[in-house]
Amino acid sequence: AASVARTGARRLWLCQSFRAEPHQVLAHLAGMGHTVPVGTAVTLLPLRHPYEAALQARSLALLTGQPVVAGYGIGTPDFAKGLAPEPYRSPRTAVGDYVRSVRSLLDGESVAYDGPYHRLHAELPPVGPHAPVEVGAGVLRPGMARTAGATADVAITWMTPPAYVRDVLVPQLAEGAAESGRAGRPRIATAVHVAVARPGRDPRHLARVAAGAHLGAPHYADMLRRAGLDTDGPDPAAELLRADVVVTGTPEEIAATLARYRAAGVDEILLNPTAVLLTEGVHAAVDDMEEIIAATAG
Repeated sequence: AASVARTGARRLWLCQSFRAEPHQVLAHLAGMGHTVPVGTAVTLLPLRHPYEAALQARSLALLTGQPVVAGYGIGTPDFAKGLAPEPYRSPRTAVGDYVRSVRSLLDGESVAYDGPYHRLHAELPPVGPHAPVEVGAGVLRPGMARTAGATADVAITWMTPPAYVRDVLVPQLAEGAAESGRAGRPRIATAVHVAVARPGRDPRHLARVAAGAHLGAPHYADMLRRAGLDTDGPDPAAELLRADVVVTGTPEEIAATLARYRAAGVDEILLNPTAVLLTEGVHAAVDDMEEIIAATAG
């Protein structure tokens, strides 16, 4: 959080954590004086009713005094199955209905909705002015992109190569927006794994650490295959590096690759230093982030 303020980065993003709940962490940081724009990419909708989700998001806007992106996704099918009373037969419907309800509550509307995945007859009590809240949806594949295009303010993607964003996700987001009569597609915020090349660092090892369990998750594996990666081959780490899913090199080289994401239609890049964080610790991860941000600004 201090690094965001120090470098002028746009926002501090946290993903879903089962060690410390991200909304509470972000509120705690605000209480410590770290009042920076924040985002969640993404929290898992089976964990909370959309009314609570809207209340949590608005609370962050009130407590930080800064813009908030509240992102939501279902997570893995097994995770959702373990929490939901019934399976999500249509993840697209579940996400779309959830995002609509959260957006309507944040807009001060009284919501009367009975759907297959949640029931809501309520409104949030009005409060004074607060920083804006954008509602985001996690997007990996074309169908969910169309749903996000119709419902979300921000489409939040993970491990999506720039060419895949440009050729697959952007058109589907635009199509979903047009079908629903919206003026334009949602903003795209894409998390990109990054690691500065330094002596003793093995790019393939960092790529494996960065991807972690995502490579074994069916929806991620399917997306990467659609993007042209051979994740079932002998060297999936090399595939991640080749496709710029995991970006390494000098800070300047990384900045040049990030520019390709921008050219592909990405509006906000989430620098993800997970591999360095897990292998060398938080200080090394922050050093990488600050060098990359400086190179990008230059």
